Amino acid sequence: MSLSFPNDSRSYDATRRAVRFWGYDSAMESSFFLTEEAMKRVQPGVAPGQAAALRVFDDNRQLIYAAATKVFKRGRKGSYDLIASDF
Repeated sequence: MSLSFPNDSRSYDATRRAVRFWGYDSAMESSFFLTEEAMKRVQPGVAPGQAAALRVFDDNRQLIYAAATKVFKRGRKGSYDLIASDF
């Protein structure tokens, strides 16, 4: 399993209060969600809301991708939530 993140797109899901992004294993696309609790672990004191969440993601992209890769290697699922303990 070789996961890559060639697509820089990300979006804020207000219902889940998470940043959604995508990883690719060959031709297979997987959705990832950086949860609000994970954002607080990555950047303590982060303000709530879309703008702050996307900024946390952009400022910590490599750290988040590394955590996503570890979570992905635990087993294939439809989507993956990155939680505080993943960091």
